[in-house]
Amino acid sequence: MIKLSLLIGFFLSNLVSPMAGLPITIDWKRLTDVKFVRKYNQEVDMHFLYPTFGPKVLALSGKEIQIRGYMIPVDPESNMYVLSSQPMSMCFFCGGAGPESIMELQFKNKRLSFKTDAIRKVKGRLVLNPSDIEHLNYILTEAEVVN
Repeated sequence: MIKLSLLIGFFLSNLVSPMAGLPITIDWKRLTDVKFVRKYNQEVDMHFLYPTFGPKVLALSGKEIQIRGYMIPVDPESNMYVLSSQPMSMCFFCGGAGPESIMELQFKNKRLSFKTDAIRKVKGRLVLNPSDIEHLNYILTEAEVVN
Protein backbone atom coordinates (compact mmCIF):
# COMPACT_ATOMS: atom_id res chain seq x y z
CA MET A 1 0.00 0.00 0.00
CA ILE A 2 2.72 2.46 0.91
CA LYS A 3 4.63 1.84 -2.30
CA LEU A 4 1.49 2.45 -4.36
CA SER A 5 0.80 5.79 -2.62
CA LEU A 6 4.42 6.86 -3.13
CA LEU A 7 4.19 5.93 -6.80
CA ILE A 8 0.94 7.88 -7.22
CA GLY A 9 2.42 10.89 -5.38
CA PHE A 10 5.52 10.82 -7.59
CA PHE A 11 3.36 10.56 -10.71
CA LEU A 12 1.11 13.45 -9.66
CA SER A 13 4.03 15.70 -8.69
CA ASN A 14 5.57 15.16 -12.11
CA LEU A 15 2.30 16.13 -13.75
CA VAL A 16 2.00 19.34 -11.75
CA SER A 17 5.60 20.58 -11.63
CA PRO A 18 6.12 21.05 -15.40
CA MET A 19 3.01 23.27 -15.40
CA ALA A 20 4.54 25.54 -12.76
CA GLY A 21 6.86 27.20 -15.29
CA LEU A 22 4.18 27.85 -17.90
CA PRO A 23 2.57 31.27 -18.37
CA ILE A 24 -0.97 31.78 -17.10
CA THR A 25 -3.35 31.91 -20.05
CA ILE A 26 -5.89 34.68 -19.60
CA ASP A 27 -8.60 36.29 -21.66
CA TRP A 28 -9.54 39.96 -21.87
CA LYS A 29 -12.49 39.50 -19.54
CA ARG A 30 -10.09 38.85 -16.65
CA LEU A 31 -8.59 42.31 -17.19
CA THR A 32 -11.98 44.01 -16.73
CA ASP A 33 -11.63 43.71 -12.95
CA VAL A 34 -10.67 47.37 -12.77
CA LYS A 35 -12.43 50.67 -12.08
CA PHE A 36 -11.40 54.02 -13.52
CA VAL A 37 -11.62 57.48 -12.02
CA ARG A 38 -11.18 60.59 -14.09
CA LYS A 39 -8.53 62.80 -12.45
CA TYR A 40 -6.80 66.00 -13.41
CA ASN A 41 -3.07 65.78 -14.12
CA GLN A 42 -1.49 69.14 -13.35
CA GLU A 43 1.79 68.40 -15.18
CA VAL A 44 0.10 68.14 -18.58
CA ASP A 45 -3.05 70.16 -17.76
CA MET A 46 -5.40 67.34 -18.80
CA HIS A 47 -7.78 64.81 -17.30
CA PHE A 48 -6.92 61.10 -17.46
CA LEU A 49 -8.58 57.86 -16.43
CA TYR A 50 -6.63 56.38 -13.50
CA PRO A 51 -7.21 52.70 -12.63
CA THR A 52 -7.88 50.93 -9.37
CA PHE A 53 -7.15 47.28 -10.06
CA GLY A 54 -9.42 44.61 -8.58
CA PRO A 55 -8.26 41.35 -6.93
CA LYS A 56 -8.44 39.27 -10.15
CA VAL A 57 -6.04 41.66 -11.87
CA LEU A 58 -3.81 42.22 -8.82
CA ALA A 59 -3.29 38.45 -8.62
CA LEU A 60 -1.63 38.61 -12.06
CA SER A 61 0.78 41.43 -11.23
CA GLY A 62 4.35 40.39 -11.98
CA LYS A 63 3.28 36.98 -13.29
CA GLU A 64 4.05 35.56 -16.70
CA ILE A 65 0.84 35.49 -18.71
CA GLN A 66 -0.21 34.81 -22.26
CA ILE A 67 -3.11 36.43 -24.07
CA ARG A 68 -4.46 36.57 -27.62
CA GLY A 69 -5.38 39.82 -29.31
CA TYR A 70 -5.10 42.13 -32.28
CA MET A 71 -1.77 43.83 -33.00
CA ILE A 72 -1.97 47.59 -33.38
CA PRO A 73 1.18 49.30 -34.64
CA VAL A 74 1.72 52.56 -32.76
CA ASP A 75 5.20 53.25 -34.12
CA PRO A 76 6.63 50.25 -36.01
CA GLU A 77 9.96 52.05 -36.57
CA SER A 78 10.45 52.19 -32.79
CA ASN A 79 8.93 48.71 -32.30
CA MET A 80 5.97 50.15 -30.37
CA TYR A 81 2.92 47.92 -30.52
CA VAL A 82 -0.29 47.58 -28.57
CA LEU A 83 -2.26 44.38 -28.18
CA SER A 84 -6.01 44.96 -28.24
CA SER A 85 -9.04 42.85 -27.44
CA GLN A 86 -10.71 44.41 -30.50
CA PRO A 87 -9.62 45.19 -34.07
CA MET A 88 -8.27 48.71 -34.60
CA SER A 89 -11.60 50.10 -35.82
CA MET A 90 -13.16 49.14 -32.46
CA CYS A 91 -10.19 49.55 -30.10
CA PHE A 92 -9.85 52.03 -27.25
CA PHE A 93 -8.14 54.64 -29.42
CA CYS A 94 -10.58 54.48 -32.34
CA GLY A 95 -13.76 52.86 -31.11
CA GLY A 96 -15.82 52.47 -27.98
CA ALA A 97 -13.72 50.06 -25.90
CA GLY A 98 -12.20 51.04 -22.55
CA PRO A 99 -8.56 51.35 -21.47
CA GLU A 100 -8.70 47.82 -19.99
CA SER A 101 -8.99 46.43 -23.52
CA ILE A 102 -5.43 47.32 -24.59
CA MET A 103 -1.97 46.32 -23.45
CA GLU A 104 1.43 47.88 -24.15
CA LEU A 105 3.95 45.39 -25.51
CA GLN A 106 7.63 45.68 -24.63
CA PHE A 107 9.27 42.98 -26.73
CA LYS A 108 12.43 41.04 -25.91
CA ASN A 109 13.31 41.01 -29.61
CA LYS A 110 13.43 44.58 -30.91
CA ARG A 111 13.22 43.75 -34.62
CA LEU A 112 9.66 42.65 -35.14
CA SER A 113 7.00 43.68 -37.60
CA PHE A 114 3.26 43.12 -37.50
CA LYS A 115 0.41 44.17 -39.72
CA THR A 116 -2.53 46.02 -38.23
CA ASP A 117 -5.10 43.64 -36.76
CA ALA A 118 -2.86 40.57 -37.07
CA ILE A 119 -4.13 38.17 -34.42
CA ARG A 120 -1.32 36.93 -32.19
CA LYS A 121 -0.89 35.17 -28.88
CA VAL A 122 1.74 36.94 -26.79
CA LYS A 123 3.39 35.99 -23.54
CA GLY A 124 5.36 38.07 -21.07
CA ARG A 125 5.40 39.48 -17.56
CA LEU A 126 2.37 41.61 -16.66
CA VAL A 127 3.13 44.98 -15.09
CA LEU A 128 0.26 47.05 -13.72
CA ASN A 129 0.60 50.78 -14.23
CA PRO A 130 -1.75 52.84 -12.04
CA SER A 131 -0.23 56.29 -12.59
CA ASP A 132 2.38 56.81 -15.35
CA ILE A 133 0.52 58.59 -18.16
CA GLU A 134 3.38 57.87 -20.58
CA HIS A 135 2.43 54.18 -20.60
CA LEU A 136 -0.73 52.07 -20.75
CA ASN A 137 -2.32 50.60 -17.61
CA TYR A 138 -1.35 47.07 -18.67
CA ILE A 139 2.23 46.49 -19.84
CA LEU A 140 3.61 43.17 -21.00
CA THR A 141 7.40 43.21 -20.51
CA GLU A 142 9.81 40.63 -21.96
CA ALA A 143 7.03 39.99 -24.50
CA GLU A 144 7.31 37.23 -27.10
CA VAL A 145 4.91 36.05 -29.77
CA VAL A 146 3.74 32.52 -29.04
CA ASN A 147 2.11 31.95 -32.46
